[in-house]
Amino acid sequence: MRKSFVLPGIILALLFSSISLSVAEEEKVRIGYFPNITHAQAVIGIADGTFQKALGEGVKIEVKIFNAGPSVIEAMFAGALDLAYIGPNPAINGYIKSNGEALRIVAGAASGGAALVVRADAGIGKIDDFHNKKIASPQLGNTQDVALRAWLKNQGFVLKERGGDVEVLAIANPDQLTLFMKKEIDAAWTVEPWVSRLIKEGQGKVFLEESSLWPKGEFITAHIIASKKFLDKHPDLVKRWISAHVDLTAWINGNLTQAKGILNEEIKKLTGQALARDILDAAFARLRLTYDPVKDSLFTSAKWAFEQGFLGKENPDLSGIYDLKILNQVLKEKNLPPVN
Repeated sequence: MRKSFVLPGIILALLFSSISLSVAEEEKVRIGYFPNITHAQAVIGIADGTFQKALGEGVKIEVKIFNAGPSVIEAMFAGALDLAYIGPNPAINGYIKSNGEALRIVAGAASGGAALVVRADAGIGKIDDFHNKKIASPQLGNTQDVALRAWLKNQGFVLKERGGDVEVLAIANPDQLTLFMKKEIDAAWTVEPWVSRLIKEGQGKVFLEESSLWPKGEFITAHIIASKKFLDKHPDLVKRWISAHVDLTAWINGNLTQAKGILNEEIKKLTGQALARDILDAAFARLRLTYDPVKDSLFTSAKWAFEQGFLGKENPDLSGIYDLKILNQVLKEKNLPPVN
């Protein structure tokens, strides 16, 4: 009689063991980022295995490559992303549209890197020369678009769409360069590496560095957002990711030559084309990789977006958009100053 129970018992034990193993193998982090320099930590950390080492062999990293912030937010809304590197305005929009339920900003990634570039032969030498000109931004309502519109308003310009004589056109960065060279747009407010490409390839010149508009020249260009559901359920995995992100930020900043090489090789793999070395060098000179989220700049950008009608009729409450507890835990453990 005893023997008759032994075999079923073994089978059940193996079955439950298999199920447990399967569940463990299914633990994963779904990460989204862009193949560009403002998301350098993600690009390099995935390529060299830093994030995989930090998470451990039992955690699978599922990579999703994006080219636009709204697509990232849609994927997070759909439950298809856990973490993502993204610009401030898409994160703001995602937070507002979900009534604060979809995401949290958990760390910074990049600061700076944006500028207003004009065609050398566009006849723009002073602010008044922007009358009757066409200026491009990467996307309607994105971070650079909002900054451009706010700047024009502060300079007293009225947009053509509101009866004025300055036209702002939402044009994807690659198309900006093409139209710039065809002399079909006069200027562009964009972000690296496109600033440097407009200068080097389009013979443009910088009219305004966006850093000149911000205290200490610091403004957030990219940061890490986490799905609130994932953050609540897996704070340990978020902590491991942020810890690796902080280490990567320090390593890249301290080993720029080597880091640029790895980054450029990965950009080539992901997009089919590497950046010219002089453009890569110029782009890195204009931005700073950081884990500091530069919070004040996000709130200012949100204010501009609201004033321009991008965030609805009521000034949104963004007081809960940040959750920096884990970042500050990591910084304390590494004997680094906290961020506010």
